[in-house]
Amino acid sequence: MRADARRNVEGIRRAALDVFRTGGLTTPLDEVARAAGVSKGTIYHRFGSRRGLIDAVVNDLVAARINAIIDEVDALEGPLLRFEQYLLRTWLLQYDEPAANDVLMRTLPDSEPLTTLFERSCHFGAQLLHDAQAAGVVRADITPEDLKYLILERGVIARACDQQTRDDYHRRLDFVLRGLRATR
Repeated sequence: MRADARRNVEGIRRAALDVFRTGGLTTPLDEVARAAGVSKGTIYHRFGSRRGLIDAVVNDLVAARINAIIDEVDALEGPLLRFEQYLLRTWLLQYDEPAANDVLMRTLPDSEPLTTLFERSCHFGAQLLHDAQAAGVVRADITPEDLKYLILERGVIARACDQQTRDDYHRRLDFVLRGLRATR
């Protein structure tokens, strides 16, 4: 690739990271093109499609954040703490990062990198749920499918209720978490 083409590609990647971080993965490519100082056709020429561009930036955009949550929670002690911290950190990420919310809401189900990231997150959450239920600290009637929907629903809430403060959103998450605990 010529030097000017490499600069175009890198400029588009940087612009996509900035635009998708603030607006999510459904932000029009016109905004990415405008931020990169290129035409939308140049984006298609260099990346093939919207999904091609997203696939090219997903690791820099959200994979590190989601993988960090998994790694940090995995290092915690106690099944209830691990389960609740996984949900809390995931839900706060959905509030803070529209692009991460789009990954967790399966906005682009045909993207292999996004699907892999989503499935890793779901598998980890299901294992935490199993461990917490085995310890008797989380309700026994919650299924891994319920967990997926709890994450999806929080994503919809974060997107639809964008006028609430982060502190209020966080406070309300505690209500949900307490409702998931086993009663003794």
